[in-house]
Amino acid sequence: MTDTVIFDLETQYLADEVGGWDHIRDMRLSVGVTYHVEEAVYRVYAEAEVERLIDALRQADLVVGYNVLRFDYEVLRAYAATDDLFDAVPTVDMLKDLRQALGWRPKLDSVASATLGETKSADGLQAVYWFRQGLVDQVIDYCRRDVEVTWRVYQFGQQNGYVQCRDRRWRLHKVPVPW
Repeated sequence: MTDTVIFDLETQYLADEVGGWDHIRDMRLSVGVTYHVEEAVYRVYAEAEVERLIDALRQADLVVGYNVLRFDYEVLRAYAATDDLFDAVPTVDMLKDLRQALGWRPKLDSVASATLGETKSADGLQAVYWFRQGLVDQVIDYCRRDVEVTWRVYQFGQQNGYVQCRDRRWRLHKVPVPW
């Protein structure tokens, strides 16, 4: 059976608290959520279960995420002995593909609202604050919602050959995608 995994994670710290975006590994995992498409199963991972999360991603036939290559995988590399941890994992990073096509980085919220007509429930900053307040269930709900939105945008792109987003001037862009 094929194992396609849609993935997102949230962190314990913000970039400016760890010395900037060059120190993503220091942001630490608060919650990770995977959706295993063929099983139709969500799985939630806390920091104490990070090895299980890494194993699930490494064993996947395909991992799909939004900014997964430059952010999510980088956060997880802090927990591994080697930097090539995900080099052999077939990965679709939707942000990478959209950035290559557009020349700028659209936010997932922009892509979801323009493509699906729905928005994210919050943002990563709020998730960090919830984590610090001990509201882990809210972080899980938020992360799971991001995984759901990522999966639906990916499906739309697969079925239609494009997704949409808006730029800062609110112009609508129809972006061909290779998914």
